[in-house]
Amino acid sequence: MSRSAGRVADATGNWVDTSAPGWARPYLRLTRLDRPIGWWLLLLPCWWSSALAATASGDWGPSPWHILLLLIGAIVMRGAGCTWNDLVDRDIDARVERTRSRPIPSGQVSVKAAAVFLVLQALAGLLVLVQFNRFAIAVGIASLGVVAIYPFMKRFTYWPQIFLGLAFSWGALMGWAAARGALEWPAFLLYLGSIAWVIHYDTIYAHQDREDDALVGLKSTALLFGARTRPMLAIFSIAAVILIGLAGLTANAGMVFPLGLLAFAAHLAWQIARIEIDDPESCLRMFRSNRDAGLILFVALLLDAAAKRAL
Repeated sequence: MSRSAGRVADATGNWVDTSAPGWARPYLRLTRLDRPIGWWLLLLPCWWSSALAATASGDWGPSPWHILLLLIGAIVMRGAGCTWNDLVDRDIDARVERTRSRPIPSGQVSVKAAAVFLVLQALAGLLVLVQFNRFAIAVGIASLGVVAIYPFMKRFTYWPQIFLGLAFSWGALMGWAAARGALEWPAFLLYLGSIAWVIHYDTIYAHQDREDDALVGLKSTALLFGARTRPMLAIFSIAAVILIGLAGLTANAGMVFPLGLLAFAAHLAWQIARIEIDDPESCLRMFRSNRDAGLILFVALLLDAAAKRAL
């Protein structure tokens, strides 16, 4: 097998391995396009915010154009974020079993090529961003600072998940800003609720790597919480539900929203009850299930906006 066709240990047997052209595979792996859960989790707060803004404005639902732009933007910027993260972490990734076969540490993509690829992705993201109003463009540009510092945080604090939350939840501000040209209390509350949700699911994800992280000197909430992980997940899940609920309340959401929020809360509770933190497969399965939790809430927000308008 050629170097460019080499596989990544924690992502094999997917469409990139089987269908993508050989020359493109390392770059597709660098963007994690073979693992859509990342862009889903980046996208969902965007869609929540867009749908909640429609409720606040009395519209039938969010703009389909905004929904499409947010989808494309999430895919592109998640890829750019992964490329940046892999550039920063290339030496660490080379020392961890699960990540040493990633494109940069394995030599499938050079550092220079990855940097050029990062710039191209950032330009594509900019093309998407400028389709929104000026205020939303400014909000989007403001996110870059948080995105830039996130990969360094696990070297200094046991709470890098907070910084991931700040970055991955930014869409809770973007969707609202795009729809209403301003930021108001519901958007800020939704942002805080999404941060709590990110801490919940990324703590689950981090348990896959906690032994390797400890060996190479990295920090995470998985290492910090240890045996207390289950009650700590409950705390952050409850915080997420309360804050998202307050966002709906301040946006004058209707009667469908609480039902969706209850279903979202039940899904998080199911994850906490079922997870086995010492089993990486269980952690990965529960982590990925957060896409479904987020979609449940999004559908409820869509139905809520339509129901309020109909009444």
